[in-house]
Amino acid sequence: MSRRSRVNTESTDAELDMTPMLDVVFILLIFFIVTSVFVKEPGTEIFRPEAALTEGQKPSMLVAVTSADEIWVNRNVYELSQLRGVFEQMRQENPLAKAMIQGDAEAPIGTVLDVQELLMDMGIDVHVSTQEP
Repeated sequence: MSRRSRVNTESTDAELDMTPMLDVVFILLIFFIVTSVFVKEPGTEIFRPEAALTEGQKPSMLVAVTSADEIWVNRNVYELSQLRGVFEQMRQENPLAKAMIQGDAEAPIGTVLDVQELLMDMGIDVHVSTQEP
C-alpha cells in the first residue's frame, strides 16, 4: 500500500504581474522629467567685466558677446540682423522670458549695447552679467 503525502508537491507556475511596477516607474520618470531644470548656456566661455554690485538672476535667455565680436545664443553664432527672429522664437516658447547678456571684458561695447537695445525694443527684461571683483 502506498502512502500519499498530504503536502501538494506539484509545482504550479506562479507569475507576477509586472504592470503596476512599470506604471510606477513611468510615473516617476515623467515626474523627474517635468520637474528638472535645464541649465542654459550661450555656447562659449566669457570673461565678464568686474563690478561692485551683482544680483542673482535666473534668465531664460542667455546671450554672449565675445571679444571677437561674435554673438552666441543657444550654442550658435548669429549676426545682429538675425537676432530678432531668434528672440521672437524664444519669446513664443516663454512669453515671460528674461534675458541676460554676458559680454566679454574685451567685447566691443557697441555690440553689447545693440543687443541690449534690441531686447528692450522687443519688451524683454534684460540685464548685463558681471562678476564680483
